[in-house]
Amino acid sequence: MIVAAAEVAAVGARWLAEQARAAVSARGRADLALSGGLTPRPLYHALARADLPWRQIHVWWADERCVDPDDVESNYAMVKTALLDEVPAVVHRMEAERPDRQAAAAAYAAALPDVLDAMLLGMGEDLHTCSLFPGPGRDWSRPVGTKVIYVADSPKPPPERLTVTPDVIAAARALLVVVTGADKAESVALALEGPERPDLYPIHLARRATWLLDTGAAAKLEETSHG
Repeated sequence: MIVAAAEVAAVGARWLAEQARAAVSARGRADLALSGGLTPRPLYHALARADLPWRQIHVWWADERCVDPDDVESNYAMVKTALLDEVPAVVHRMEAERPDRQAAAAAYAAALPDVLDAMLLGMGEDLHTCSLFPGPGRDWSRPVGTKVIYVADSPKPPPERLTVTPDVIAAARALLVVVTGADKAESVALALEGPERPDLYPIHLARRATWLLDTGAAAKLEETSHG
């Protein structure tokens, strides 16, 4: 979906709301995994105004920085302020601040559903998603065998993070990738139209997703629509 920049939040919120309603109708609950960053913040504000069965909606995280939950770098803190303070959803925080990072990853993996109903993902200019970064020794093209891992050396600060794995992305019923800004246009073109190489470009794990782009991010695509 390619929309004007001003429409991204409303369109993305509507997509998430539709996935949540469908899951609650089919299974009695919805399990949604959300991401941090600046791009989804207005989308969460819009979602907070949606008329949804919030007490049947479980909110999870795709990744988290190893900081306190009230830290400005915390993905939880951003989502809490933009969305969770306004709705009575069931919150499953990724406790990445725990001193034993490996134990924190294992605990979240044990709690996380085997299949998420929907995941909201972003993409960095280096084509990372969640906290799955490209680089030497990082091959995300194969199943990891666990749902959450500890990343000790993220190339973006802060270096320590917890993240879901390719296994979780592959199992999700629905994926939404939201990318905005002309500065990411070349990365978007490589993500959607370049050779599929998840071993080099982690975002290719989500190539089957619905992609929500503003006109700037879509500027170098050859095709007229995606997702």
